[in-house]
Amino acid sequence: MSPSHFSSLPNDIAWEVLARVPKCKYPLLACLSKNFTYLVRSPEIHKIRSLLRKHSLYISFRNKNYRAQNPRWYTLRRPENNPSENQFVVSFNPALPNHYHRMPSIFAHGPEIFFICGPFVQSPSFWVFDSRTDVLRRGPTMNANRTYKSVGVVGRKLYVVGGVRSNENVAESFDLTTETWEPAPVPKEEKTWLASVTVSLDRKVCALMLVGAYTVCYDPWDGSCDSFALPEDKWWKTGVCVMENVLYVYYARFGLMWYDTKLRVWRVVNGLDHVKKVRSVGMAEYYGKVALLWKEHGGCGKGIWCRMIAMGKCEEGVKGTAESAQLLGSVPDGYRMDHCLSVSD
Repeated sequence: MSPSHFSSLPNDIAWEVLARVPKCKYPLLACLSKNFTYLVRSPEIHKIRSLLRKHSLYISFRNKNYRAQNPRWYTLRRPENNPSENQFVVSFNPALPNHYHRMPSIFAHGPEIFFICGPFVQSPSFWVFDSRTDVLRRGPTMNANRTYKSVGVVGRKLYVVGGVRSNENVAESFDLTTETWEPAPVPKEEKTWLASVTVSLDRKVCALMLVGAYTVCYDPWDGSCDSFALPEDKWWKTGVCVMENVLYVYYARFGLMWYDTKLRVWRVVNGLDHVKKVRSVGMAEYYGKVALLWKEHGGCGKGIWCRMIAMGKCEEGVKGTAESAQLLGSVPDGYRMDHCLSVSD
């Protein structure tokens, strides 16, 4: 069916159809027409996907006193018998090689989670977890050993940027369809790609650096790089997410902020003045809203809380509408949030 014929369908039928299309295809559909942009960004499509249980969050917690220990993974999802509620349950326990346990680069795209060796180990191997089948498999070997890996998805390719040796950066891409590796344009950035977290933004791989308040963005088309500053405030690597091509970061003093890529400035999300500021946060997209997670000390272990925030445009930029906070469950004392990943079918 051509885009023009599809646009002639009633919206309720179009939403039923599009809700069954993998969410990772939505950015491509939005490029077809304004009507497709409206359809894939409408709250109605997320309501249908909620009934179909198409979305979940995978959250890992690591023992801060014993980092070599395998992290504990939990899943936030909608139960079958009550799609309006959230269920926080123990998830998979990936049996990865021991050297993967030290700060691995982890990136989620669609229904899959990719595990790549961290900055302390040079290794060309990587692993893929499929959330639909709960199967962990070893992926094809990369072409080069590297450390300081930054990972992001642009189009149908997963890009890995890092250094083989000090001050020598390389990049390669993994075709998500053919599952093959090939070289990518060399990054025109001499600094070490030691990132705290990496996101995909404006069809670029953007690394929020571990040292220094700045972000470097790699363009996979020609290897060019540009950068922008981060506010001088404390933030958490799990408190970063991109939704509808907007970068959100949660800061200790400023709260939830978004980056205006046109004006190249950071702005506070409006409408959240009444929401108390929290620490040790995790953040990811969940059914078209930002899921904000944080931990609070309780009687036994640490309570994990969640608040859903709907984002919308306003004259000042972006306005958030916060829902009531919900206690999801608890994790043992001594564990901190290590990853908060959005996974969708």
